[in-house]
Order: sequence, then C-alpha cells, then structure tokens
Amino acid sequence: MKVPFLDLRVTDPNEKQQLLAAVESVLDHGRMVMGSEIEAYEEAVASFCQRNYAVSVGSGTDALYLGLRALNIGRGDEVITTSLSWIATANAIALTGATPVFADIREDLNIDPESVAGLVTAKTKAILAVNYTGKVSDYDALEKIATEHNLLLIEDGSQSFGAKYKGRICGSFGTLSAISHNPMKVFAAIGEAGTILVNDRDLYDRLVSLRYNGTVNRETCMEPSLNGRMDTVQAAILLTRLQSLPDVIQKRRSNASFYDKNLQGVVTLPTERDYEEDVYYTYTIRSARRDELKAYLEACGIETKIQHQLLMPEQPAYCNSAAGDFNNAKKIVKEVLCIPIHEKLTEAQLEYVVASIKSFNS
Repeated sequence: MKVPFLDLRVTDPNEKQQLLAAVESVLDHGRMVMGSEIEAYEEAVASFCQRNYAVSVGSGTDALYLGLRALNIGRGDEVITTSLSWIATANAIALTGATPVFADIREDLNIDPESVAGLVTAKTKAILAVNYTGKVSDYDALEKIATEHNLLLIEDGSQSFGAKYKGRICGSFGTLSAISHNPMKVFAAIGEAGTILVNDRDLYDRLVSLRYNGTVNRETCMEPSLNGRMDTVQAAILLTRLQSLPDVIQKRRSNASFYDKNLQGVVTLPTERDYEEDVYYTYTIRSARRDELKAYLEACGIETKIQHQLLMPEQPAYCNSAAGDFNNAKKIVKEVLCIPIHEKLTEAQLEYVVASIKSFNS
C-alpha cells in the first residue's frame, strides 16, 4: 500500500466543478489582478478570523515581511521568534534590517514564553510567534510579556488557520496576523498566496500601500516596497475553499483522533488540551529512533517528513550570528517525524500507518 504524505490533487468531482467555475468567472471578467474577488475574499476572511480588516498578498512570506514593515520594524530592532520554523520566518525579519533572536520551544513544539521573557532587551521591538503543526501558541503568556515590555506581538498562523485557543480563533491574536495559503496548507490556494489580518485602520491603509510598491492611488510612491498583491484567481479559489474548510478540519481532527487512540504508548504523540482545537497541519510524533522509523515507514510505502531538520538558528545564513536560547529545540528536532494526516486518507491507509509503526516498535 502507498500512503502519500500529502495529496494535492482535486479528486472530488463537486469540488473540481466549483473551483473551475471560480476560475472561469475570473477568465470571463478579465481582472486578473485586483478583481472583485479580492475584496470579497478579504471581507470573508476578516469575518472568519474576527478581525476588522484583511489584506490579501502574494505569499505567506509577503505577509510576514510587509507586516513587519508596516509596524516600522527595521535596522537596530530585535524580534524574538521561535527557533523551530521554516526559514521564511527568520528571513522576513532579517530582510527588514532587524535581527531575529531565537527562543526555545515547549514540548508541544510551540514557542516557550519563559524563554521569550528571558531574551527581551532594550532593542527588542516585537515577538513573532509561529503556531506550529496546527496548534495555536500560548497567547495568554505572550500577550502578558508584550504588555509588560511594551512590545508588538505578531501571530504567524500559517499552519493553524481555523484552529482555536480558549475560544479565540487563529488570525485574531496580536497586533497583526500573517497567514500563508500555499497548496500544502490546510486552507490552501492552488499556488502561492497570503493574508494579513489587523484591526487598526491606519495599519490596514499602510499595508494596502506596501503591497502595491508603496504607492497611494496606484500612482504616487510614498516609500519603496514590493509588488505583493494576490492574484484574483487565488482569491476566487480561497473564497470557494473557505466554505468547505470546516469539513477539511474535521476530517483531519478525526484522523488525529484515530492515531491518538491507536498509537498511545507506542511513540510520543502530540497533545491537545481541553481549551485547544488544533487543525493538524501536521501530525508530529516523536521517537528516539526517528531516522530508523522514517526509513522503515518509507520501505513500507508510507511517506513521512521531518519539519525541519535544521533549526532556523542552525541554518548557514544565521548560525554564525544566531542569538537566543534553544537547547530544548536542539533535542526535540532530532526526534520529530510527521506522518500522513491529510483529509484524503482512507480508513485502510490510517490502519496501515498504525500497523506499520507498531510493527517497527514490536
């Protein structure tokens, strides 16, 4: 049996018809950039995330970079972020001229607020928390630190769109939330796309300018910036998929429950507290024999991923100047393994994954 880590094909006839109709509508009206679907998407996603405003952009990296720019983060500033994330997080900080400072992680793989508190200096301007694996970070503790030290708090909700923490939804935390919608995400476009979510009108207006080369009224350039607009086709796709997102999340949560029940005591499993509702962007297990387990599962036809083999401060671009404290992350990163969790898995595939992991550990 083959079990892919992801299946990005559109195999459901109804979904395919809906997506093709959305694309056809854009082809018919011809506004490939900034068509009416952009505004409709922004209104819908802002409402979903309980924010006042949404700004659609070209990618999750655009969302982070332009968000940091809009908050006037730049040279001489420090931004505390997690040590365990895709490199785009650190890059977005560095490209503003600011310095990323890397905090440790908790056992749940999210940023450790205690580590964050110990890294605050006179140069610290913001905390950038990444909601890893589909679980929302501990924003109660992070908001307290930000308030005490007069820091900005930024949420990277790329892996956790639709997740909840104490009744609040991903995208609603901090001064600004940045989201990626690339095809691997739970709420996915059919290419690169991103969203920035805010409550402040002035911040919204600046973001709208920054995503269009820093222009006002599309003509007058107020400050240098990039072309970071979302294509109309991607907005049309996301508008359509937003309607089915609850079903996608429920299927992933059901798959996670199956693993929880059948792999308990076999490997170290992710945890979900009673005030959390994770979306399981990944289902990340831990094993002291991780590399052997990965090789065994691949021999069985089960595709797995390690996210990420190098911590951000261990990457060549940052290792010589990395600041922070991330000893727990150094240990955990050698044990983590993501097994298939996507919504297209069959019952037979789930059972096969469980049986194969049990076989390895027997």
